[in-house]
Amino acid sequence: MAAIPRRRPGTSGSSNRPRQRPPGGRARIANAVSAVLPERGSARHHGVGFWVVAFTFLTLAAFSTVPSPLYALYQARDGFSEFMLTVVYAAYAIGVIGALALAGHLSDWYGRKRLLIPAAAFTVGSAIVFLTWNAVPGLLVARVLTGVSIGLTQSTATAYLAELHARHRPQESGARAQVTATTVNMGGLGVGALIAGLFAQWVGDPLTIPYVVFLVAACLALVAVALSPETREPVAPRPRYRPQRVSLPAAASGQYYAAALSAFIVFAAMGLFAGLAGIFLVVSLDHPSHALAGATLFAVFGAGVIAQLVTMGWPLRRLLTAGMAAMVVGLAAVVTAVWLSAPSLALFIIGGGITGAGGGAIFKGAVGTVISISPTDTRAEALAGTYLAAFVGLSVPIVGAGVALAEGVSPRVTLLAFAIAVAIGIVASAIKLLGGARRQVARPALAKER
Repeated sequence: MAAIPRRRPGTSGSSNRPRQRPPGGRARIANAVSAVLPERGSARHHGVGFWVVAFTFLTLAAFSTVPSPLYALYQARDGFSEFMLTVVYAAYAIGVIGALALAGHLSDWYGRKRLLIPAAAFTVGSAIVFLTWNAVPGLLVARVLTGVSIGLTQSTATAYLAELHARHRPQESGARAQVTATTVNMGGLGVGALIAGLFAQWVGDPLTIPYVVFLVAACLALVAVALSPETREPVAPRPRYRPQRVSLPAAASGQYYAAALSAFIVFAAMGLFAGLAGIFLVVSLDHPSHALAGATLFAVFGAGVIAQLVTMGWPLRRLLTAGMAAMVVGLAAVVTAVWLSAPSLALFIIGGGITGAGGGAIFKGAVGTVISISPTDTRAEALAGTYLAAFVGLSVPIVGAGVALAEGVSPRVTLLAFAIAVAIGIVASAIKLLGGARRQVARPALAKER
């Protein structure tokens, strides 16, 4: 009788091949990660990157208004005046303007990630300064760093979103990217103030907790951007450095300057609320709540976002007309709320919301005007001038209002003078902008008749 052969260890009865071992711990983790994360360079990878950049844009924009409801606490801690308060706010605008003029265009040369990562790093640095340097110089440095972050982010993130969207959904128009950029930009300004105000009102250590929250969010955004796909490779050979140029369309310079003036006015009004709303609430309306200060700013910027979304399909002339009318009505309501014998908080907030809605519509119309009158090859440079005018509007009028308050002018007189100046500026820019919009409507009609 033949002997039955013994099986060798590690073999089966039907095969002499060694038994395959199950994957180890590292291999299992790698397989799980690859199953969840999209393949690098794929359409899904670009889709995830789109929302990463949107989150980053929202976080950096929101962080820029975190100090706004907290300025009264900083005044109490450091003992500075209303004028110094406006200087602190102007430091932010200086950082934005400097970064926008000197580096806002560099993502075209070096790539989007290579600019957005440093922008997030500047926000991280600003949060650390806020947390560790408890003095007025620290407040100034932190605000400048925040401004630099926003100056780098504005054009870089907007272009990045458009390119990620195009690679994720090449068959669709770019409207989704434009709406997202608008929403997270202006909406973030309201979200940051609201979160900071709520923390300051109901959470202990209000000058620490909001910055810790946004420090963590900015660090997460920085890492997520680093893992996102690049959409623009560095230019080779690298161009010689130059600051951002501002191109003026010679054929429609009047409309261009009117659009720039409109952007200046809108951001001046928004800046008034961001920089001085807390003072008006405390001094004129007798409402010292930090949560209320944050909610007021959220109402102003949130209304601007809603106005831009609601008016997506509006023609330019209708958009500008409605925006200018709303802004005048809103400012009139704000001034009336402060000047009543019994000042009205509800009217102040409603007026701020109407002002924000009008400002959002005007700014959208101003940017649309610049795009329509600028040659394609110089459009970005023309828009750069409009953005520079807007951010100058954040600083100069607010410093002027701060000087008036420091000289003993009452907050309500200061607000009245500011509202009159804004109304005059709106009227001055309306004629050129509305006339240009009328001509843009007429040109296609004439071409059709011919």
